[in-house]
Amino acid sequence: MDSINKNQSEDNHKNLFGSEAVEKMQELAEKGSTCFFCTDLQSGGPFATRPMSVQEVDDEGNFWFMSAVDSDKNVEIAGNASVQMLFQGSKYSDFLNVYGKAEITTDKARIEELWEPLMKAWFTEGKDDPRITVIKVKPTSGYYWDTKHGQGIALFKTAMGAFMGKTMDDSIEGNIKF
Repeated sequence: MDSINKNQSEDNHKNLFGSEAVEKMQELAEKGSTCFFCTDLQSGGPFATRPMSVQEVDDEGNFWFMSAVDSDKNVEIAGNASVQMLFQGSKYSDFLNVYGKAEITTDKARIEELWEPLMKAWFTEGKDDPRITVIKVKPTSGYYWDTKHGQGIALFKTAMGAFMGKTMDDSIEGNIKF
């Protein structure tokens, strides 16, 4: 247990499984909407990281992204499918770290479902641009840090704890298991 948690009078650890895990990932990914998408994790050198917008987290917990066929990330995924996604929804809460296996597809029906008009900035020929691919990440493990009752209550409890000289925060964290 982390040293800060030893002073915590409330239970602030809860592992999530099944549909509860998927719901938490959907919630936190929506709040963050953009993640740091990391590839080349197994090379032994610095891994590659770039911001990516999540198009969807489906009901099975899979993360969906749009990417260019000729992008570095696609090349890196083709060499090793292990990826990591790091989300931050706010300054104080809504954090998510997910590891998974990525696969790349050119499924036109899925591209149609995920397409948004702003994507034309990257795919200039629209949703029929031959460079479009879809990356599906199937999570293998994860960890989250959040608040139990929202940022307002968390701030109040933290301020009261500081005033009273007592650890009182509204945090909750745990493993996300599949």
